[in-house]
Amino acid sequence: MESIGSISRTYHRIAEEAQQELNGVQRQIYRISTLRLLLFVAGIAGIIYFRTENWVVPAGVAVVTLLPFILLIKYHNRLFHRKDYLEKKIEVNRQELAALDYDTTGFDGGEEFVDPTHLYTFDLDVFGAHSLFRYINRTCTEPGKRLLASWLGQHLENKEEILARQAAVRELAPELSFRQRFRILGLLHKGKAADEPKLKTWAESPGVFRKSRFLRMLPATVASINGVCLLLLITGQLPASVWGAVWTVFVAAGFTFTGKITKLQAVYGKKLQILGTYAGLLKLMETQPMQCDLLKSIQEEIGGGQRKASLAIGRLSRLMDELDQRNNVFMYVILNGLFFWELRQIMRIESWREQYAGELPHWLNAIGRTDALCSLATFAYNHPGYAYPTLLDKTDMLSHAESTGANARFTLRAKAMGHPLMHRDRCVRNDIDMEKRPFFIIITGANMAGKSTYLRTIGVNYLLACTGMPVCAEEMAVYPARLITSLRTSDSLNDNESYFFAELKRLKLVIDKLQAGEELFIILDEILKGTNSMDKQKGSFALIKQFMTLQANGIIATHDLLLGTLIDLFPDNIRNYRFEADITDNELTFSYRLRPGVAQNMNACFLMKKMGIAVTD
Repeated sequence: MESIGSISRTYHRIAEEAQQELNGVQRQIYRISTLRLLLFVAGIAGIIYFRTENWVVPAGVAVVTLLPFILLIKYHNRLFHRKDYLEKKIEVNRQELAALDYDTTGFDGGEEFVDPTHLYTFDLDVFGAHSLFRYINRTCTEPGKRLLASWLGQHLENKEEILARQAAVRELAPELSFRQRFRILGLLHKGKAADEPKLKTWAESPGVFRKSRFLRMLPATVASINGVCLLLLITGQLPASVWGAVWTVFVAAGFTFTGKITKLQAVYGKKLQILGTYAGLLKLMETQPMQCDLLKSIQEEIGGGQRKASLAIGRLSRLMDELDQRNNVFMYVILNGLFFWELRQIMRIESWREQYAGELPHWLNAIGRTDALCSLATFAYNHPGYAYPTLLDKTDMLSHAESTGANARFTLRAKAMGHPLMHRDRCVRNDIDMEKRPFFIIITGANMAGKSTYLRTIGVNYLLACTGMPVCAEEMAVYPARLITSLRTSDSLNDNESYFFAELKRLKLVIDKLQAGEELFIILDEILKGTNSMDKQKGSFALIKQFMTLQANGIIATHDLLLGTLIDLFPDNIRNYRFEADITDNELTFSYRLRPGVAQNMNACFLMKKMGIAVTD
């Protein structure tokens, strides 16, 4: 297993090698630019110098100088493409080096997915500026980004599905070269959020030109007439002026279709340009050896080894590029006059759509799935000390119940668990052990002692486990029930809704789901914060009793030490734990270590006095 240090050295090495190659490419670009200039000047000068000679001499000069000039243009373009690729490669590896040190400013945090009403993402900071999504996200396509967000926003609850995704992550994690090439190719021409819907709309729209048999025959007819005219001209049976008149009529007639074609190109042309990038990604996916079932199914979706998807999308990309030649007026006039080239080209594109429109959404989906899986795999690669959790289902629970005699219909067990967004050198790790249903852990403790961080640590690792990723723990076993939290309830001025009523709505949602038979894992921080102490205690006791009746599992953090007495009512189904604030030599210290029992020390008055706020004893 690699260490963080060796992973960092790998990223450094790749960035340095790419920088060295980039320096060489830039020198080549400079030399080619100079050579092109010399050839161009030499060609023009030679033609001018030999202009009075036989036409063969100036033509020879033009061939000797301008033909290499044209070839160098193509080579020059390839060098620029390589330059762009290497610059992006350096950027990607430097971003990974920063991410190893918890700097994720180079990645998209998915702010558009923030939803304060979500079951858990808002409470656990899954999306936003300093979020789990930003820490994980390495997507390079819009389909991949949205799919990754949906995976984190709606975690899996089926053991086999989680294990299938976990197997794909395990397989892709060591494939650094594949993952980076995929990301770089995608970033070189990253699409916009509207691209995929526009592509699907275009694929589903009816043909405009090919539906007419007359229009389908027209380009061939025009080309045939021009061919006959050329033959008659060569044999001396037709004056050049007549053919010129025929050709002019064809050019003018070609303008009949220009308006519609321009409109179609304006709406879809830019969107379809990204297909060139998608063709490259599909080719990469097709040639990558895949072993696990999930990755094989993605490969089959794009045609497998036959390269059906990449070849087809590559062809469409080339057709769109060729259609762009209509922007060259000289080429446009000549080709349209010869065989209605513009009409022929748009009908070839429509023919492609008729053949592949039904498969295009599947190909886009395959790209998105691969893109999202590469993000998960990069997370796994960057965290070699993390462990893949053991997943349990109802069959496992029943087997355990038969062997132990316990009502073991739920398990959440982890050793040395920490929050993945906390720096590895400062993160204090704690355990959790919950092996039956119903069961609740009640955590008491002082302000700033670590209660809320512990709840988020559990929630985030639970989400990682149910998404198919490794977790920040030495080991973990989990039964994937649906996660629901209430850690950060807020009031709503727009809805004329108080803080307390918003919290009640959240708790009512939890109760409704339990009564509907859903299996939940519940994480609550300070129940009924928006009411007075007596109401709060009475309501909290009633709520937890109802949770027990509804066979729920969860964790509750509270300042209310009386909740610790619930263990007297449910001695087999409740455990008390605490985070203490220790006062030594008039200084407050925190160990952030989870301890059994109910909290003994509170620190509010102590902190107020330290800050100069008068507190009467």
